[in-house]
Amino acid sequence: MANLSNTKTVKLSQRFRSFFTTRDFIFHDGRDLRRFSVQGRTQALLAGVAAVTVLFSAYGVSQATVGAIAISGVTGMPSSPEAQVEQMRAQFVKMQADVAAAKEAARLQAARVERNQALIAATMSGGQVDRAVIEQPLPANAPKTSAVVEEVLAPLKQVEARQVALAGKARAAGEARYAETARHFRQLGLTPERYSGVAMGGPYVPVDENDGAGGANADAAMADAQFRALFQTWKKLDMLEQTVISIPSMQPVERLVFTSSYGVRSDPFRGTAAMHAGVDIPGAIGTPIYATADGVISHAGRQGGYGNLVQINHGRGIETRYGHLSKILVAGNTRVKRGQMIGLMGSTGRSTGSHLHYEVRVDGKAVNPIPFLQTGEYLVQIQDRAQGVGGPAD
Repeated sequence: MANLSNTKTVKLSQRFRSFFTTRDFIFHDGRDLRRFSVQGRTQALLAGVAAVTVLFSAYGVSQATVGAIAISGVTGMPSSPEAQVEQMRAQFVKMQADVAAAKEAARLQAARVERNQALIAATMSGGQVDRAVIEQPLPANAPKTSAVVEEVLAPLKQVEARQVALAGKARAAGEARYAETARHFRQLGLTPERYSGVAMGGPYVPVDENDGAGGANADAAMADAQFRALFQTWKKLDMLEQTVISIPSMQPVERLVFTSSYGVRSDPFRGTAAMHAGVDIPGAIGTPIYATADGVISHAGRQGGYGNLVQINHGRGIETRYGHLSKILVAGNTRVKRGQMIGLMGSTGRSTGSHLHYEVRVDGKAVNPIPFLQTGEYLVQIQDRAQGVGGPAD
């Protein structure tokens, strides 16, 4: 056994020596030709130094590679290329999902902010508003699913917090406007609650302030409650002001005088007591007659003692009648605007001379037109703000 091992060692030594034999080299320096030899032992020494150098270089490269991988966070990845690709693909999909969630959360929160701002502006200032924005359901609070979503929502949440502070002031302003408008309604003999009723209801569900969300859900619920209360105030006010559009608020003729008032009077033909359902306004034949509010022509033609009659439906159960006309300038079932000429004064029907018989009716019952002719600037300003709506709002 020992002889066999010695034999292998001798053969290996012989092969090694045969590889590193003395070698002659010829070198030409441009002028002379020189010859030198390198012994086998020298070659073996140089080869060993080169091998050690290569080993140390490989070790350094491997250490640098490990460090780079650690910095990049790819450590712990599966060894096979297919598994590494799959893991990176999963990470990319998660990033995409986080970005999509952030975009959706921002969209929901922006919708809330836009709706709240429109509601505050409409309640405080009035005028024409985008009801489609205000009356849409309050968008849900955006879900906070990641740090990316939190960062995106932060500035929008700050805006909403400032809006919550304004909601109380807006509600107070809206209630004040409602009270003033309701006062004018009562002066006309109208009941404001009839036109501004807002239906509400549903089961009572309390907010759990200890739900583990650190009170965040309770804060969001309180903010929603603030804006829902503001919405109820705006809706009540808006319904009342929309009714103002239907209220006759201007003179049907330029020069307003009365020859007969509303109420019981002596009938001009029989001389007996009779109910006069409107007022009589004298003038020359052909005097222009104007619609006193926006509406739809519900009658345009002859009608008994009225003679030539124009009847306008203003919505909300309110209508006006213009009798004894010499000429009718509008057709039935057409829309007219406040101040539009609808006919010419005359003496048709049961009349003793040229004049306009003017009536205001609520739910089909005649009421005194004079307060409607003296509504003042407040209701007219509301109608002017809503200019362009047109027609009855039933």
